[in-house]
Amino acid sequence: MVPSGDVVNLPEGTAGYITQALGGSFTVFIEGNLFRLAGEDADAIGKELLAPPALPENYSEQDFRDLIWKQLKTCYDPEIPVNVVELGLIYAVRIEPSGDQRKIEVDMTLTAAGCGMGDILLEDVRSKIELIPSVSETDVNLVFDPPWNQSLMSDAARLELGVF
Repeated sequence: MVPSGDVVNLPEGTAGYITQALGGSFTVFIEGNLFRLAGEDADAIGKELLAPPALPENYSEQDFRDLIWKQLKTCYDPEIPVNVVELGLIYAVRIEPSGDQRKIEVDMTLTAAGCGMGDILLEDVRSKIELIPSVSETDVNLVFDPPWNQSLMSDAARLELGVF
């Protein structure tokens, strides 16, 4: 449930409509409430799953890093139609090679410390990075230093949200 983050099971056949479909997840409006539906449950509302990310043959480390950032750009707050990268919520990405596998560590923040969707956003970041071939583990660290503010948003995010 948005914005509390409470897990709710909706009965089959519940009527509602999709208010946001970005990054493979969905925000649905049902009986005056908003609910976030994870991408892996897309078939429950008749939508198709996104194809998993792929690396090109003979990929470079830059290709790998670019794919991480591409995956991060598929993570959206269910209330805001802007991804976590453009919102300025991603502070750092570190890659630790281990043989043919990699461990990824991400430092990210939230727009507000008390955000009820925080755990869901962190899990979305973790799970989407772990879809990348050769990623063995992803740690997502929630940090509040420096505190988030609107100056961290990209110009595209400011334009989308009407914040100048």
